Amino acid sequence: MFTDELEHAILETLAYSDIFDYPLRLDELYSYLPIRAEIEQVSCALGSLNGQVGKNDGYYFLTDREIIVEIRKQRNAYSQRLFQHALMYGQILGSLPFIRMVALTGSLAVMNSSTNADFDYMLIAAPGRVWMARGFALLLNRFTRLFGHTLCPNLIVSESSLAWSTRDLYSAHELYQMIPIAGMDVYLKLMKANHWAEEFFPNAFNTFKSPQGSRVLFQKLLETPLRGKVGDHIERWEMKRKIMKLSKQSGFGKETLFNAEVCQGNFGHHNQRTNQALQERLRQYINAKTVGEETNSDHERNLSHQPAGFQQGKELI
Repeated sequence: MFTDELEHAILETLAYSDIFDYPLRLDELYSYLPIRAEIEQVSCALGSLNGQVGKNDGYYFLTDREIIVEIRKQRNAYSQRLFQHALMYGQILGSLPFIRMVALTGSLAVMNSSTNADFDYMLIAAPGRVWMARGFALLLNRFTRLFGHTLCPNLIVSESSLAWSTRDLYSAHELYQMIPIAGMDVYLKLMKANHWAEEFFPNAFNTFKSPQGSRVLFQKLLETPLRGKVGDHIERWEMKRKIMKLSKQSGFGKETLFNAEVCQGNFGHHNQRTNQALQERLRQYINAKTVGEETNSDHERNLSHQPAGFQQGKELI
């Protein structure tokens, strides 16, 4: 029984990574697996999936998708050229007023960037200063764009609001894959506040990545003039002005959230698109041997409320 469940989980994991043209090494497959297992068991189960899973140069992928191995290698080489820039900009972001944590997210965090030089970051701001922190980050972006690099602080949350309201596979990937650059103490608080993600990757959340830098001491000096009532007034003004503008932007809706505690600008609805792509791949690649007596409606389950791999009703890259 466990073998069937494990094979199913392997196919789900490879189906998710396939959305991003991202074949997985054995250790990565093991980390992203939605059920607890030993890595030796995963290796053994892969041997039983001939015809459904391929392997090339140490990477595993869905059958007939060998092309993504070369895609990953090319993107890795391109990402290597950008990574040091991303770390440097992240360290500068971490020194700006009211920014308490900086983490690299998105495709570059897994070395899977393609042709653009956009750097995605999650920022955690001091309580009551989310919108000023965003403003300082965008000021830095004006400078980096002179060098052809665009900083995208797509998610900014207050240090007093670390627990994520959306708890699904896509969000778990975002949490696990981010690379902390500044504010390790706050990063650890973030992970603790979102321990629910461990249910999606039970083999992965046993250690945390090491930060690449820390906040500088003169940050407090830069913040001094903007504390108190003056800062409160500027924060309210900036929040009201930006929310009014952002709410009129194309893509505003289910995956965007703007208030005093959170600035989340997912105008591309990446979570929804990823879930739809995953369902298509599950229908295409998971055959009767793997799904057993599951009905088609089982595959249409909503992944927003339970980890993939749960028996009932049985994507971050």
